[in-house]
Amino acid sequence: MEQAQEQKVVQPKSFKNKFLNKKMLMIVLIACIILGGGGFVGVQKASDNPAFCTLCHNMQSYYDSWNDSKLLANKHAAAGVNCHDCHESSISIQAEEGLKYVNNNYETPLEKRQFATEEFCTRCHDLESVKAKTNFAESNPHDNHNGEMECYTCHNMHQESKVFCQQCHSFSWYNDLPDYWK
Repeated sequence: MEQAQEQKVVQPKSFKNKFLNKKMLMIVLIACIILGGGGFVGVQKASDNPAFCTLCHNMQSYYDSWNDSKLLANKHAAAGVNCHDCHESSISIQAEEGLKYVNNNYETPLEKRQFATEEFCTRCHDLESVKAKTNFAESNPHDNHNGEMECYTCHNMHQESKVFCQQCHSFSWYNDLPDYWK
């Protein structure tokens, strides 16, 4: 009879048994994926704002040239072109740039990108229309004796642009160029 009256002593579950079971690990994993994905989406959305890059990179001068300057980058800004419209950064590139910043492993000023190829620029600009607009009496810088050249030979977004033709020629239309040309 005494055995029947003995109460069963319940041992408390160990941490391992309580929290490290498959069900709990799945819940934690799913929560991490949701929170991490939400955070990533938030950072991606924030990085669409050109001012975002100035928070942690040495990008202030590039942002300033886009936001308020007499340079070609500002002309693109006025047309509604944002940084990511030209600077297409994949997740891996953004992560690499972030790590370089955290580790202080980047050059100042940044290495100049020469991605303004004809193929790249003609995604937005019609070359035949550009040639028609620049058909000056003396010459046409977009249709000249040098043949096809990459756009970055003359055009710079974040610095003053330079007329390649000026190395050999002195055309009167140089005086009529906008302020972002040297």
